[in-house]
Amino acid sequence: MKDNISKFDFCYGCGVCVSVCPVKIIDFEENTDGFYSPVIRDQDKCINCGLCLKTCAFNHKELCSESSKVNAYASWSNVPAVRRRCSSGGVGFEIGRLLIERGYKGVGVRYNVKAERAEHYIASTVDEFLASTGSKYIPSYSADALKAIDRNQKYLVTGTPCQIDSFRRMIRHFKKEDNFVLMDFFCHGVPSLLLWHKYVSEQLETVGEISAVEWRSKITGWQDSWSINVHDADCCQPVDWHDSYQLKIWGKKTFYASRKSQGDLFFKFFLYDSCLNKCCYKSCKYKMCSSAADIRIGDFWGRKYSCNQEGVSGVLALTDKGNDLMNEIADRCTIIEETSAELTSGQMARMPRFPLLYRRLVKDLKSSKSLEKIAGTTLKYQWYLSVPDKIIDRLRKRLWKK
Repeated sequence: MKDNISKFDFCYGCGVCVSVCPVKIIDFEENTDGFYSPVIRDQDKCINCGLCLKTCAFNHKELCSESSKVNAYASWSNVPAVRRRCSSGGVGFEIGRLLIERGYKGVGVRYNVKAERAEHYIASTVDEFLASTGSKYIPSYSADALKAIDRNQKYLVTGTPCQIDSFRRMIRHFKKEDNFVLMDFFCHGVPSLLLWHKYVSEQLETVGEISAVEWRSKITGWQDSWSINVHDADCCQPVDWHDSYQLKIWGKKTFYASRKSQGDLFFKFFLYDSCLNKCCYKSCKYKMCSSAADIRIGDFWGRKYSCNQEGVSGVLALTDKGNDLMNEIADRCTIIEETSAELTSGQMARMPRFPLLYRRLVKDLKSSKSLEKIAGTTLKYQWYLSVPDKIIDRLRKRLWKK
C-alpha cells in the first residue's frame, strides 16, 4: 500500500494535500458524513513523495508553529460601513484591505449560492475581497483556490485553524513563508453539510431560488443574548437582549430570517455541537491561543464590551508579522490592548463531547425526515453533557449495538 493520505478514514478536510500533490491524483469531495475529504483516484500513480502527509496537520500531533508570546487586543474598524457589514469589528477586512492595497492577493471565503457551499477564492481587489466578510458556519471548499495560488507571489490566506496549520507546513516546506500572511479565527467547529443542505431544501419552496445568505446580522445588535447582563453595574447604559445569530436567506419569491433565540434549527444543531466533523471532537489542537497563524481573530465576547452593539473584534497577534500588521492598521482601527485571558474567556476552551446519537443523526439527515422531527429525537439528549465520560462511553456502546 502506498504511504499517503488514503490511510486516514477521516481528517480535517483542509484541502492542502490536493494542491501539494506533484502528480495531481488527489481530488476533494464531500464524504458520506457531509464533510470535504481527499480521495486518491489512482494509487498506482502515487510516487511516494510523502508531501501529502508532510503538509497534513491531521498527521501531526503538534502545531507547525506556535507563538511563545501572544499580544491580545480589542479592536474595530473606524469605518462605520465596514463595521456594519462584518460579523464583529471588521479587523480581518481592514487587514485584507491594507495588504491588497500593497499588492497582496487575499484568499478568503465566500458563499456560492448555486453550489450551496462556502468556498475559498482569490481576491485581487478590495471590492472582490468584500465577499469574504461575514461568518459562514459551514465547511469551506478550499481545493480550487489553493491550487491556484502562485507561491512566488504575496498573499493573505484566511481559514480555519486546521487549514492554516496545514498551509503553514506547505509554505515552510517550499521556503515561501515570507510571501504569506496567515490569519485564522476562534473556531467552534464545522457542522455537516448534510445539515445545511437539508436546512436550505426546507426553505426553497418558500423563498424560491436563493440569491444570497447571511449567517450573522447586526440589525438588532452584535452581542449574543447569553453574554449580556442587563443589570450589570459596570455597563455604561441599560442593554436590550440582542441576538446576532440571525440566519437570513434572500430568494426570488421572498425573504426568510430566523434567529437562534427563536429556536432556529440550524443554529440549534450547530451550537449544540450535534454534527461537527469527527476531528472537532477528537483531535482539535487549536483552542484558545493555540494557532499556527500570524493573527487570530474572532468576537470579543463578554461583559466588558457588552454595551458596544456595533461589533468588537478580539485579536491575537501571534508572530512578529502579526504584531507589525496591528501597528500598521492603527490609523484604520481603534486598538485597545487586553490580556489574552480576558480575550479568550468567552471562547471554547476544549473539544466538545462526541454526541451520544451522532450516527443516528447523520443517518436521519440523509433521510426524508424534517429537521424539526430529527431535532425531536436527537437534541433532547443534551442532558448527557453533564454526565461523566466513562458512563457515556458505556451507554454509547450499547446504543450503537442496536
